[in-house]
Amino acid sequence: MLNINTLARPYAKAAYEHASAAGQVDAWSAMLALTAAAVTEPVVLKQLGKPELTQDDKVAFLKQLCDGDIDDSFGNFLSILSENDRLTLLPTVSEMFEAVKAQANRTLEVEVQSAFELSAEQLQTLAAALSKRLDRTVQPKATVNPALIGGLHIRAGDLVIDGSVRGKLNKLAEALKS
Repeated sequence: MLNINTLARPYAKAAYEHASAAGQVDAWSAMLALTAAAVTEPVVLKQLGKPELTQDDKVAFLKQLCDGDIDDSFGNFLSILSENDRLTLLPTVSEMFEAVKAQANRTLEVEVQSAFELSAEQLQTLAAALSKRLDRTVQPKATVNPALIGGLHIRAGDLVIDGSVRGKLNKLAEALKS
């Protein structure tokens, strides 16, 4: 069985290339987010799943639902998705579009977990250090996780930096077991 990401990736890349060429990356990002949110609603999914609806009817339904918030070129994109029975992939396409956009802009959203709330100055210093190390503009997203006891747990794409006390205790426990 095909992976959803495998199906959605070509659509996301094509959408980004089109939006970039037209200078409408942010607009397409918003339209993808809107339609992705719409197709995750159970009522909309039920409507799109009706066998008596043609592919054009499904696209018209989505356009009507978004009520003027999408342009003609995006409507054509929805038609292509519909022709290939891929409208339910919109959330994944939107997610992958954002990833392609971030890669093109050389930005990276980084999850930073700490045991205590970080100040704006600490986040700024951390973002600067990570930007230098990763050679990208870093946008930190801070969350508080008291289970860490102390330190930080940083996730930047595939890179994980665990400098938390909890992580060090887990490593010590593993070393003692072996």
